[in-house]
Amino acid sequence: MRAISSMATRQVLADLATAAADRGLPLVEIESVGGVDAAQRVAGGEQLDLVFLAADALDRLSGDGHVDAATVTPLMLSRVAVAVPSGTPSPAARADTAAFADARGVREALRAAARIGYSTGPSGTALVRTIDDWGLTGQVGDRLVQARPGIPVARLLADGQVDLGFQQLSELVGQPGVRILGVLPSDCAIETVFSGAVATTSSDPRRARDVLAFFASDSTASIKTEHAFSPPARRD
Repeated sequence: MRAISSMATRQVLADLATAAADRGLPLVEIESVGGVDAAQRVAGGEQLDLVFLAADALDRLSGDGHVDAATVTPLMLSRVAVAVPSGTPSPAARADTAAFADARGVREALRAAARIGYSTGPSGTALVRTIDDWGLTGQVGDRLVQARPGIPVARLLADGQVDLGFQQLSELVGQPGVRILGVLPSDCAIETVFSGAVATTSSDPRRARDVLAFFASDSTASIKTEHAFSPPARRD
């Protein structure tokens, strides 16, 4: 069984696929690529059984008939975190996580940073929009460094290409050369729901639905937590 996902969920989905196979469900081979590339491949009609992307991307694909709209299922919630290179004093961080207690602290950190890393995914889009809403584009816009598709912001931090980075917490946890200061505070939080759906090109949609149901079940909550994801809000 074939599936495609964005890079942000590659590790947790790999563990979910292993757990599903251990339960006797079909083994799912998941290819993780940039979210934009994944959506384009699904829209191009590539033969796939399951698609895992940010909820808004899946909604667009379902509206265009590329995934079964009735199967779109929220799986996990990801929060954007802020990080700095480890072992190196960062003027953006002030070596104090308390500086990020509210949106004001985040704005001050952005002003202090020499180079600011962000992703090509939905979290990066939301960050750029937030910076613009704060009226900071003119001040920090030329210091924004977007990671190339498939390259995590953590690598930019570890390689010294940026001194302040924003990305999904799950993409930063456990990465070498990175010190995570925490998730963005509630007054400027950036959250992404990742969902799954059965592709309309699936060769076995019934079994694909079975796998998707397992991925969404309560029995997989601990796997998601291990990868720094939270349960999504339940639909009424």
